[in-house]
Amino acid sequence: VLTLHMVIPSKTPASSVAVMSVDLGSEWMKVAIVKPGVPMEIALNKESRRKTSVAVCLKENERLFGDGALGVSVKNPKFVYRHLQSLLGKKHDNPQVAVYQKRFPEHHLVTDASRGSLFQQCCAIILKPPLLNAFLSLTEQPIKDAVITVPAFFNQAERRAVLQAAQMAGVKVLQLINDNMAVALNYGVFRRKDINSTAQNIMFYDMGSGSTTATIVTYQTVKTKESGSQPQLQIRGLGFDRSLGGFEMELRLQDHLATLFNEQKKTKKDVRENHRAMAKLLKEAQRLKTVLSANAEYMAQVEGLLDDMDFKAKVTRVEFETLCADLFERVPGPVQEALSSAEMSLDEIEQVILVGGSTRVPKVQEVLLKAVGKEELGKNLNADEAAAMGAVYKAAALSKAFKVQPFLVIEATVFPIQVEFTREVEEDGSRSLKHKKRILFQRMTSYPMRKVITFNCYTDDFAFHINYGDLSFLGQEDLSVFGSLNLTTVQLSGVGSSFQKHTGAESKGIKAHFNMDESGMLLLDRVISFDLSELGNTISSLFGGGSSEPNANVTEPVQVTLDSVTILMLQDLTDRDLEKQEREKTLNSLEAFLFETQDKMYQEEYQAVVLEEEKEAIMAKLSQVSAWLDEDGYSASTKELQEKLQDLRKLCKAMFFRVEERRKWPGHLATLESTLNSSSFFLRSAKLEPEDDRIFTDVELKTLEKVINETTTWKNNTVAEQEKSSPTERPVLLSKEIESKWALLDREVNYLLNKAKFAKPKPKVNNSTTSESSSSKANSSKMEEKVILPKEETKDEGGEAGKTNTFLLWNMCFLYRGRAHCSKTFRN
Repeated sequence: VLTLHMVIPSKTPASSVAVMSVDLGSEWMKVAIVKPGVPMEIALNKESRRKTSVAVCLKENERLFGDGALGVSVKNPKFVYRHLQSLLGKKHDNPQVAVYQKRFPEHHLVTDASRGSLFQQCCAIILKPPLLNAFLSLTEQPIKDAVITVPAFFNQAERRAVLQAAQMAGVKVLQLINDNMAVALNYGVFRRKDINSTAQNIMFYDMGSGSTTATIVTYQTVKTKESGSQPQLQIRGLGFDRSLGGFEMELRLQDHLATLFNEQKKTKKDVRENHRAMAKLLKEAQRLKTVLSANAEYMAQVEGLLDDMDFKAKVTRVEFETLCADLFERVPGPVQEALSSAEMSLDEIEQVILVGGSTRVPKVQEVLLKAVGKEELGKNLNADEAAAMGAVYKAAALSKAFKVQPFLVIEATVFPIQVEFTREVEEDGSRSLKHKKRILFQRMTSYPMRKVITFNCYTDDFAFHINYGDLSFLGQEDLSVFGSLNLTTVQLSGVGSSFQKHTGAESKGIKAHFNMDESGMLLLDRVISFDLSELGNTISSLFGGGSSEPNANVTEPVQVTLDSVTILMLQDLTDRDLEKQEREKTLNSLEAFLFETQDKMYQEEYQAVVLEEEKEAIMAKLSQVSAWLDEDGYSASTKELQEKLQDLRKLCKAMFFRVEERRKWPGHLATLESTLNSSSFFLRSAKLEPEDDRIFTDVELKTLEKVINETTTWKNNTVAEQEKSSPTERPVLLSKEIESKWALLDREVNYLLNKAKFAKPKPKVNNSTTSESSSSKANSSKMEEKVILPKEETKDEGGEAGKTNTFLLWNMCFLYRGRAHCSKTFRN
């Protein structure tokens, strides 16, 4: 049983203006500080190291951290706890707990009925060193204000667990920041001069000890009303693999070393049954992985491994890569997921930058380089300290004691969130309950952001549920460890009494105000009825914890009463926030259109389709709007900005259309030509069948032939006419017309295929003599020997005619659609 309690000193030193960041990884923790006279700097621990192991030893009255805990782990592994990040916010029945138990069999994990989740206390103790004793040499006193990094894929329960742990440790959390955002911020801050109005898409591939994340970030300068042109980064796409990391590789090596030792038969005991011996092998495996990243082979050795027997064995890099072959196959997964969520292609990514210690493994780099198709991978970022340095810059920006250069950031939610409720509806004179869903935050929605959901059809007390939305983009393993999909259940009270008090008033619905704050935490601010008073509500499960059973967890009553004026002021602020977000979105769209179009005017494919006077008109309009933005645009309303954007799009529409059409021609014409060839083959095959065995009428075949001929004529004439016309004119050859032509051919052939599929074979009239019949059967047998028919033959009374029709359909289908489509047709 692991139950940890904090021991907080009765007297604490006075707080200083210094702030810090804590990059709390699964294996290592890095801390950076900012204080007067000390710029952003990684703090050294008491061993003068720049990183500290995320490990804690609890033995009787002794408590050790970092390297001290690791030293004990070899002698007494059952007292040392590490790699705890994967357990934050998890309940005992979560599959991740079983995985942890398998990896560390010396620990015995049981349910803590009073809490329902694991290791918040242990995480709190791990967070203590930067406050009490690890960094006093630099700070002279503890620092309480901190920004803490969390994996970008942490859900509400996991984030809540980190906040609770920090609170227990006495840390005042200024903000939780996703580690990928911290890395991206660090990259941008030190390359501020390289960021301009042209969007740059960078992918950060971060493989740490416990997980892997691929993040697509867009950098560009934007103009703000407060401080003019400023750099901005926006998270555009995210892909992750929760269990792909260096620690799993080390476990594979540990198991390999255990196998080698058992094969040496120096003792009758199985080394895997000795926790202390396995802890020694894990330590050697960690060293082995590092050495094999730079060497082709290495002699692993452990003194006194088991029963005073030494162990020594050679391990090669090839063996290591074979052991982890399935892990390396998963390396491209986060990349593809990030591209999919960003709706981008690899061609749009300028550079792929490595982050995280495990990216130093040569095979990881080899597989990743092949997956992204770049000439090289970016290695110009400190893979270990980038997140801590980015987070401390954010801490300095949030502190009132420091003034830093602005750097705008736009985060994105990883998991969609929706509100679900049941209401009574009347249909056809009868009343029934109908389940409703309303999306609160879509996947990859930017935050911080406020949202309001209005319930219009309730006149009495009711409840609604806040759940995660569609998580189909997650794999089965990720879904199994995700936890409950229910964030909370809110029971509203006072609805009925409010309506009774205001029977003559017009209802504007019941409004629930939600807020996704800078830490990625979802909060329900308040619920307001039409009479401008807040309704009481009871939250049946704490946000982030969730529960699949109603009222399973501790309830948290929320009852706030405000006067009508205050409510109106808050509502007005909310409306202004929403308007501001809409305006900023429009402004960004307008600026992006200006920058992108100005760049396109110098591109060859655009210059080829635009007349000089048209180009001058567009450039003049772009310059005019750009100048307007610099002078008056930043005080303009959303409507004015939208009008400017619409005018520009209207002016450039014809040019964009000509370019887009020319891009589509090669692929569309190739598809049309292929469809014409397939249709012609199909027609010739149908005509070659004997008249008695034909399925199609002459009218049907002539109709298909007519469509083929007309399409061929249209293609030849239109292509010839297009070649004579100028590129600056509206195209004669249109992609939509090409699509309609091949669609018409497709419909005609599919009609005949469907007819053949369901046609009954014509019966054969047998008027021949016995000898002729025998001869016919013999010929039929010869045909069957030469032709392999599908297993699902037509078994009608027509006998051989059925086989002929089946053979005809198979051949025509094969010519037009290919073998895969034929097989599907005959299975049906």
